[in-house]
Amino acid sequence: MSTWKDLQPKLVAILRGVTPDEIIPIAEGLIGEGFRALEIPLNSPDPFTSIERLVRFSEGLECLIGAGTVLTPQDVRRVCDVGGSLVIAPNCNGEVIKESVALGMTTVPGVFTATEALAALSWGAHALKFFPASLLGAAGIKAISAVLPDGTDMIAVGGVSDKDITGYRAAGIMGFGLGSSLYKPGDSVIDVISRGRAAIAAYNSGGSQ
Repeated sequence: MSTWKDLQPKLVAILRGVTPDEIIPIAEGLIGEGFRALEIPLNSPDPFTSIERLVRFSEGLECLIGAGTVLTPQDVRRVCDVGGSLVIAPNCNGEVIKESVALGMTTVPGVFTATEALAALSWGAHALKFFPASLLGAAGIKAISAVLPDGTDMIAVGGVSDKDITGYRAAGIMGFGLGSSLYKPGDSVIDVISRGRAAIAAYNSGGSQ
């Protein structure tokens, strides 16, 4: 199992709506292109089965596998029970963060303000998911980062595609969650892999910051 600090590239594939029957071919393609973090939102069909299958498939590959749209400590425990190591939330819930930390899982809460960001870090968050990033923009996230501890990992999520990565990286945002720009229910495996390849290329072309 990888950790967020060690994760490269810092790209999360958000597979909202994926089914257990689809998850392995899609994940195999994305991992093959270079993704090392995959999120199954809990409002997907039978998400815990998908997570469990993906954990088994990715064993030995140094990937972070887990859930998004995690809203309660009970959800955190269920993700842990099926082998997930990653907890991503749309909001900043101290109980979710603390439960994740207690179970040794990587936790990435959603934040939108400096107040939420600093609270999340105080509870042990490993990274901050700025959501929806399309409303804050790279400039907004950079402004908030001025009051955060040095080395805080920031992830832009929400309305972000491969075409936005260069601009965000220029502002110092090094992590990204790609949702509908990467996968939507009904998309073919070939199309998802092609978009994943484009995202990896865009990330790599940003160079080191």
